[in-house]
Order: sequence, then C-alpha cells, then structure tokens
Amino acid sequence: MSTPARRLALAAALLTGLPALLFALLTWQVLAHGPLLTLDARLSRDLVHPDRFSERLSDLGDIPVAVPVLVLALGYAAWRGRGAGMPRWWLAPAAAALLMAVLPAIVVPLKLWTARPGTPAVPPATGYFPSGHTATAAVAYGASALLLLPWCRTRAARLTAVGVPAALVLAVSYGLVRRGFHWPLDVLASWCLGAVLLTCLSLVLSRSRSRRSAGTPSPRTGPSSPTRS
Repeated sequence: MSTPARRLALAAALLTGLPALLFALLTWQVLAHGPLLTLDARLSRDLVHPDRFSERLSDLGDIPVAVPVLVLALGYAAWRGRGAGMPRWWLAPAAAALLMAVLPAIVVPLKLWTARPGTPAVPPATGYFPSGHTATAAVAYGASALLLLPWCRTRAARLTAVGVPAALVLAVSYGLVRRGFHWPLDVLASWCLGAVLLTCLSLVLSRSRSRRSAGTPSPRTGPSSPTRS
C-alpha cells in the first residue's frame, strides 16, 4: 500500500472509529442510566432558555428545510458531472441520496431502543436519543458539502462549501439544546453518527473520483471537471 493510500486509510479509521466508540459509550450510558446523564442534566439546566430565536434555529434541522438543500446539491453535482462528460456522473448524487434515505432506518430504531425521556421543557415522551434533527442536518448539509467541494475552484469557494454547512449544523444543535428540545448528549451522539456516515460517504465518493481519473479521459472533459478544478 502506497504512503498516500496508507494515510487515507488511517484517517478514515480515525474518523469512523473514534466517533463510533464515543457513540457506543453514549448509548451505553443512556441505556444504563450512567453518571454521564447526571452531568448531561446539569449542563442542560444551565443552557436551556427557551426563546423564539433558538426554536427557529432548531427548525433548520427539519426535513422540509434540510432535504431540499441536499436536493439542490444533488442536482448541481449531477448537472456538472454530466456536463463534464463523466461516465458515471450519477454515482456521487445517488450515493448521497441513498444515505439520506436510509438515515431514518438508523435513527428511529435507536430512538425506540434507548427510549430516553425528553427534557423538562418538552411534554413527557420518550425517543429523544439520538437527535433526529441533528442527524438530518449533519447528513443533509454535510453531504451537500461533499458533493460541492470537487467543483470548487478557489480556496474561498471551498471554505464556503465547508463553513456554511458546518455553521448550519452548529446552529441546529445550539437551537435544540437552548430551546430544550434535546439533551446535550442527544446532540453529541448525532454528531458522532453523522461523522461516521459522512466519512463512509466521502470514501465512496473519493474512490469513485479515483476510478474516473484513472480511466480514459472523456473528450468532453475540460476546465469544469473536478480533476481540473
């Protein structure tokens, strides 16, 4: 294995392994009612201050808000890839769309399994761990960034493609905790889950681009190709 490939494998292992371990720890604490929940409740009491602004921030994690953003990124990536003459221009958008589609099948069983009650700021119920809004925001906005990055030609564009989605996820997370819709650990768990899923998606997209660049260049490949940008 070459040095760049070894470094990529190590980075992927860290970006999936560490968040996965932390997610497992948090899930265990919720199921066992461990000491972290006491700290979590104390932190929540210090942070919760329901207001209209925090509620609006949490709305950025709603499916009707986050998914249309991803759909726009899917369409743009497909349009640019097809215009660049890529043989499998549909693969990256399809992978991101599939990840978004299967996310509820991951989050909902976890909610039912852990059956964690909500904070005092919400009506009595269970199923708050992990945070579905945070997971939706992380995958929708994060996948959008991964789709757009190959087409960013300047450093400013790349920073924008990464910074805006990150800011949106942080805004959703802050709004959920501040409004009292979720405990802080609910949000942290979804960060971990999002990191694992987005790293897997990034690996799929990277391998797809590597195969395209190793193949015979298309006669339509030009400045708009991600291999040139």
